[in-house]
Amino acid sequence: MDPVIIVGAGPVGLTLALALARQDVPSVVLDEGPGKDDQRPARTVVLREDTAALLERLTGVPIADAGFHWAGWRSMRRKQVMRRISFGTEDLDGPTDSLPSGLGSGLGPEPVTDTGIPLHIAQHVLTGALRTAIAHERLVKVAVNSRLDSVEQEPSGVTAHTRGPGGTWWRGSYLVGCDGPRSTVRKLQDIRFPGRTAVERHAVAALRTELPWPGEALLHRMPPWRTSGPSAGEIIARPLPDGVWRLDWLMPPGKDLVTPELLVTRIRETLAGWNGGPTPPYDLLDTGVHIVHHRLARRWRAGRVFLAGDAAHLLGALGTQGLDEGLRDADNLAWKLALAWHHGPHEALLDSYQSERRAAVSARLRAADQALPLLRGGAGLRSYVPGSARGHDSLLTDGHLGRGILGEPASYGRSPLAPQHIEAEISVDTPPGAQVTDVQVTAEDGSFVRLRERLGRGALLVLLVAPGTGVWERKHWVGAGIMPRLAAAVAALPHPAELLVTESYPGAAAHTVLLVRPDGHLVTALSGVRPADLYAAAEATLGGPPQDRTDNKADGTGRADESNAKANAEAAAGTR
Repeated sequence: MDPVIIVGAGPVGLTLALALARQDVPSVVLDEGPGKDDQRPARTVVLREDTAALLERLTGVPIADAGFHWAGWRSMRRKQVMRRISFGTEDLDGPTDSLPSGLGSGLGPEPVTDTGIPLHIAQHVLTGALRTAIAHERLVKVAVNSRLDSVEQEPSGVTAHTRGPGGTWWRGSYLVGCDGPRSTVRKLQDIRFPGRTAVERHAVAALRTELPWPGEALLHRMPPWRTSGPSAGEIIARPLPDGVWRLDWLMPPGKDLVTPELLVTRIRETLAGWNGGPTPPYDLLDTGVHIVHHRLARRWRAGRVFLAGDAAHLLGALGTQGLDEGLRDADNLAWKLALAWHHGPHEALLDSYQSERRAAVSARLRAADQALPLLRGGAGLRSYVPGSARGHDSLLTDGHLGRGILGEPASYGRSPLAPQHIEAEISVDTPPGAQVTDVQVTAEDGSFVRLRERLGRGALLVLLVAPGTGVWERKHWVGAGIMPRLAAAVAALPHPAELLVTESYPGAAAHTVLLVRPDGHLVTALSGVRPADLYAAAEATLGGPPQDRTDNKADGTGRADESNAKANAEAAAGTR
C-alpha cells in the first residue's frame, strides 16, 4: 500500500510521521524548506505532561533534558502575590517577603503543590530532536525543498505534485496537511478558515539574566512601575535552560510598531522593577512579536485528505498552547490512519478524528473567547467586584498551566466511538474518554513499565487491577484466578490488544478491567471479566463492525455475524 503523505515538516508533521512509523506505516514528509530550522531562542513552546510524554516515546530521548521544568508558578497583581504553586514536592525557594522593595511581601498565600509540571523548550530544539529521530527511521522519507501545488483524489488514494528541482508527483494512501496557518492543503480542498485576527499581541524577548525567583514562571498583571510608551498590562516570564528567560509583554490593541528601542526600554524597566533597583546585567539573545489569532477550519477531513495542527486551528490567547493541541491531533489521527492502512477503510473511525479533535479545540476556543472580554475588557464595574481579581487570576493560571476549561487535555466522552449500554461498566477516577493515569504496569513479558510507554503501538490496552501482583514474578500469577479467562477474552477481541496488570488504579477496585485506546484515552472500566462487554466496547472503539461485515450484508446477516463474534469471545473465556 502507498505511504501516507504528510505536507509540512514542523513539529506536528514530524510527530505524525514518527507516530505512524511506530505502527509500521510508511510516510513521505514534504518539507518546503531545506531540512533545518533557524535557531530562535524567543520562539518557544510549553508542553504539558501528556504531550511531553508523547514526544519522548517517539524520539526515544528525554525531551525534558533539552528544556526546562518549571520549579513553580507565581502570579502577581501590582505588588500583591495572588497565587503560588510548587511543582513536585519541594518547596519554592525563599518566602514571599524575600522579594525586593516590598514587591509581593507578605501578601501571598502559602504555595500549593501541583504534580503536572510544564516543560518549556525552544521550538528549534524540539524540531531538531524530531528530525534526528526521523533520520534513523527507515519508514519515513523527508523530501526537502518540495512545495505542494496540487492534490488529486481517487477512491484508491491521493496524488500530490510538488514544485522544486524538476518537480515531482507523489502517490499516497492518505494525505495530511500539517502545513501551518497558510495551509496550501486547506486552500486546495477549498476549506474555509473563519475566526478572529490579532486577538492578542505580545512583544517577546529571550535574554540571559538573573531574576529574584529562579526556576519559577511568573505572570505579573498591572506592574506598579511607570513605563515608557504604551503600557504593558501583563508581563510573563518563563525560564529556559542555562539561565535564559523568555519575557512576553502584552501590548494594547492596535497596530503600533514594536521598535527595537521600545523593546530595550521595556526590558530595562521590567528588570529594574523586579529587582528593586538599577537594571541588572543581561544578555539579549533574540526578540520578536507574537500575534495570536483564533481560527478553526470548517472541515478537518475531505475524503482521503486531513488537516492537523495550525492548518486546522489557531489558538494561543490567555496562555493556551496551540502546539499542544497540534500534537494531540497527530496522536489522535495516527492510530486511526494506521488501522485503516493495515486493515482497510474504517470510515466511521476516520470520521471520528474530526468529531473528536475539532470539538475539543472548538471548546477551547469558545472558552478563551468568553474569558477574553472579562480579562482584557478594561476596568469598569468589574474592577470593583470583590474577588474578581482572584477569579481573573484563576482563569489565566489555568490557561498557562494547562488546566480547567482553558487548558486541560480533551476528553472524548461524547465521541461517536464511545460504547453504548455497557452493562458491567463502573466508575473510576478517570471518566470514559479522558486520558488514563500513568500508573506502573506489568507487561506481558514480565517487565515493569509505565502505562504511557505502551501507548501508540496500534494495539488496544486491557488493564487489570490486581493488588499484590507487583510483589510476585509474573509466572506465579499469570495462570491463576481470573487471568486465564481474561487472557482468552483479550485474544478474542476484534483488534490486537495487549494485556497489562497493575497493583492499583485511582478509584478502581480489585479485578476492575480497563480498556484503553492506543492514544491513552479510557474507553470503559468493567467490574471483572466480562467478555461480551469487553468485545462490544472494543468494537465500538474501532468504529463498529468492519465494512465488509455490513456493506455486503443487507439481508441482516451482518448483525448475526457480530452476535456470533461476541458469543465466540464469551465461549473462549469459558463463560458459556
